[in-house]
Amino acid sequence: MPDQLFKSVFSFSSMTLLSRFAGLARDIVFASYFGAGAATDAFFVAFKIPNFLRRLFAEGAFSQAFVPVLSGAETRGGAQAVRDLVSHAAGTLGIVLLGITALGVMGAPVVISVFGAGFLAEGNEDKFALSVEMLRFTFPYILFISLAALASGILNTYRQFAIPAFTPVFLNLVLIIMAIGVSPYLDEPVMSLAWGVFIAGAVQLGFQLPAVARLGMLSMPRWGWYHEGVVRIRELMLPAIFGFSVVQISLLMDTLIASFLVTGSVTWIYFSDRLVELPVGVFGVALSTVILPSLSQKHASDSPEQFFNLMDWAMRWAVVISIPAMVGLFVLAEPLLITLFGYGEFSSRDVEMSCLSLMAYTLGLPAFIFIKVLAPGFFSRQDTRTPVRAAIYAMLVNVSLKLVLVGLLLWVVFDGVHMGLALATALAAYVNCGLLYYWLKRQGIFCFSADWWPFTLRIVLASIVMGAALWWLSDQTAAWYARDLFSRAAWLLFWVVAGMVLFVVVLLGLGIRPRQFLRPPQP
Repeated sequence: MPDQLFKSVFSFSSMTLLSRFAGLARDIVFASYFGAGAATDAFFVAFKIPNFLRRLFAEGAFSQAFVPVLSGAETRGGAQAVRDLVSHAAGTLGIVLLGITALGVMGAPVVISVFGAGFLAEGNEDKFALSVEMLRFTFPYILFISLAALASGILNTYRQFAIPAFTPVFLNLVLIIMAIGVSPYLDEPVMSLAWGVFIAGAVQLGFQLPAVARLGMLSMPRWGWYHEGVVRIRELMLPAIFGFSVVQISLLMDTLIASFLVTGSVTWIYFSDRLVELPVGVFGVALSTVILPSLSQKHASDSPEQFFNLMDWAMRWAVVISIPAMVGLFVLAEPLLITLFGYGEFSSRDVEMSCLSLMAYTLGLPAFIFIKVLAPGFFSRQDTRTPVRAAIYAMLVNVSLKLVLVGLLLWVVFDGVHMGLALATALAAYVNCGLLYYWLKRQGIFCFSADWWPFTLRIVLASIVMGAALWWLSDQTAAWYARDLFSRAAWLLFWVVAGMVLFVVVLLGLGIRPRQFLRPPQP
C-alpha cells in the first residue's frame, strides 16, 4: 500500500508540477505584458471571484463531500451504484451552478462592489467598469470547472490521478496564448485574459470527459435533489461550504483590503501567493488528493490501524517537504521574483513589494501543507463539521490580525502595507492546523508517536544549515538584475539544486534514512 501510494503521489505531483510550471510561465507573461497597474488589479479581482467559488464548490466542499460518498458507493454497491450516483450528482450540480452563474453575470456590478469595494473610490471609475466587464466573462468559469471537479473526483476514486492533475495546464496554456496572440489587437489588452478564462474552463472539462467515459461512468445527467447519495453529499457539503467559505473569505479579505491600498497591491499579493501555492499545490494538494480515497476506504472497512499508518506516512512527508521549502523560498525570495517576473512592465519596485508579501506568506508554508494532510482525516470519516470549527477560529484570528497589522504598518510606514495581509494569513494557518491536530488526537484518530520530535528536529536543523548556506553564498540583488534571463535561470537552478543536495547530505549525517518516511511505522 505505501509503495502504491508513493507512486500515486509521485504521479500526481509530477503532473501538478508541470501545471505549476505552466502557471509560472503564464505569470511571467502577465508580468511582462501587463505589469502591475490598474488593469491587472482589475483582472485579478475579476478572476479571484470565480476562483473563490471554484475552491468553495469544486476543489473545496463538493470534492471533500463527493469523494468519500463515491468511495462508499463503490465499496458497497459496485460500478452500477457509482454510475447512478454520478448521473444524479452531475445533473443536480450542473443545474444549481447554472443558476449561480446566471446571477453572477447579471449582478456583476454588485459582486465587484462587494469584493473590490476600493474600486468605488473617486478616481477608480475606469478600474471598476473594467472589472465588471471582465467578471461577466470570467464568472462562467465556475460552472465548467465544478463539473470538471466532479470528473476529477470520479477519476481519483479509481486511482487515476494523472489526468486531473494535468488538467489545470490548459488554463495556463490558453491564457498564455490569449496574452501573446490576442491582447496586442485589443483596445483594452487585458480583456484577452477574461476571454481566456472562459475558454479554458470549457477546455478543462472537455479534456477529462473521455477518461470518465473509458471508465463507463459517463451517463446522462439527471436531476436528483432527493437521491440518497446526493442527499448525503448535500448534508456533508453544507458545513463544508461554510468552512471553506470561511477560509476563502479570509483570502478575499486580502483583495478587499488591498483594493484600498496603493495601486499594484492586489497584483503584488497575487504574484507572491502564486509562488507559495507552488509547493502547496505540488505536494500538499497531491498528498491530500491521494490519501482521501484511501482513508475513506480504510474508514468504511473499519481498519483504524491502517488509517493511522496512512496519516502518519502523509504527515512525515509533509514535514520533510514543507520545512526546507519554507526556508529556501524565504531566503531566495528576491532572486526568484527577479528571475521569474523582473522584465518588461514589471519594475524593480514591483519586485521589491512582491518580495515583502512573499516572505510573509512563506512563513506559513508548513501550516498550509499540514492542513491539506490533517483535514482529510475528518473528511474521510464524513465529518465536515470539525474542520469548519477550526476554520472559523482561524478566520477570526486572521481578520483580527489583518486589521491590526495593516493599521500598524500604515502608522509606521506607507510602502509594504500589503505585507501585513500576507503575514496575518500565515499566522492564522498555524491556528487552523493546530486545532485540527488537537481534535484528531482528542478523538483518538491520530497523534504523533514518540520518535516524531527527534525526527522533526533533524529536519529543522538540516533546513537551517541549508538556509544559512544559501543566504551566505547567493549573490546580491544588483548582480541578479545585471544578468539576462538564461543566466538568472541557470544560477537560480544551481542554488535550488545545491540547497536540496546540502539538505539531503545533512539529513543523512543526522541519521535520517529514507525508510523513516517512505514506509509508515506501526502505531
